Amino acid sequence: MQTKIQHAAIVSENFVREARFFEAAFGMKRSKPGSEEEQKAIRTNYAVSVSDGYVGMTIIGRKPGYVPGLHHFGLDVDDVDAAIKRIKKAYPEVAVLKRPSNRPFATFGAHDPEGNYFDLTQEGMSNRRDVYVESQREQPRRMHHIKLRVMNAPAMAAFYRDLFDLKEEDKALEDPNFYLTDGRMTLIIAPWKMSDFEGAGIDRPGPEHLGFKVESVEAFKKELAALRENDPEMRERIIAEPSEGERRTALIASCRYCKHVTSSPDGVFVDICG
Repeated sequence: MQTKIQHAAIVSENFVREARFFEAAFGMKRSKPGSEEEQKAIRTNYAVSVSDGYVGMTIIGRKPGYVPGLHHFGLDVDDVDAAIKRIKKAYPEVAVLKRPSNRPFATFGAHDPEGNYFDLTQEGMSNRRDVYVESQREQPRRMHHIKLRVMNAPAMAAFYRDLFDLKEEDKALEDPNFYLTDGRMTLIIAPWKMSDFEGAGIDRPGPEHLGFKVESVEAFKKELAALRENDPEMRERIIAEPSEGERRTALIASCRYCKHVTSSPDGVFVDICG
C-alpha cells in the first residue's frame, strides 16, 4: 500500500496568527490568500490550511473542550477501502469514523491502539480541497518529521509500519525510537516515560513536535530572530521557570534530527534540521 504522511493539524488559540507564523518562518503557503473561499472557511470552520508543497497543515481555532497544541496527523493512501479493511482485520478494537464533509483533508478518522487519532484519506475524495488538491511543489523549507510519544513504542511502530507499509529506517541499537518514512516525511514513534519530565511540567503521551528541514540552520535562526523582533505577535512563548524551560527544550532537542529548538506563538514545539 502506498502511503504518504501529508497532513498535520494544530488546535490554536489564535489560528490566523499561527498560520502567519508558519508562512513567514517556513514559507508555507495558502491555496488562494484572501480569496472568498478562504474567507468563508475562516468564518465557518475557524481554520486555515497552509502547505509546504507536500504536507498540508490545518490550523483549527480552539473550540470548547479541545486541548490546544499539535493535535493529530493524517495519512493519504492509494486505496482507503483496503486500508480500512486492513485495520478492521488486524485491530478489530480500532474504530474508523466517517468525518464531516467540511474537513479539507480528512475523509475518515481512525486511532491507533493507544488512542492517538489520525486522519485517513485518498486522492480524489469529494471533501478534498484547498492546499490538499494542489499540485506538489518544492520549496527550500519543508516539514520533515512528526514525533509521537506513546506508552508501547514497538507495538505502535508495528501498527503504523505494517498496516500502511511505511519503511522503517535504520537506527542505532541504543536508540529507543522508531523511524517510519514514506520516502519524504518521517513519523517518529518514541516511548513516553514520566521520568523524562523530571524537573518540569508533565505532558501526556501523544504528538510531541514538528520537525522542519531548512537550507541553513544559522540563516533560519537569524531570520526568525528578525521576524520576532519586528513583529511581537510572532514571538515564542517562554516557560516562566528557566529550569523547566531548559528541561522541556532538552527533551525536544534529543530528537536525532534536531539542530535547533523553537516554538510557534501558540507554543507548539518545532525542531529544525539542516
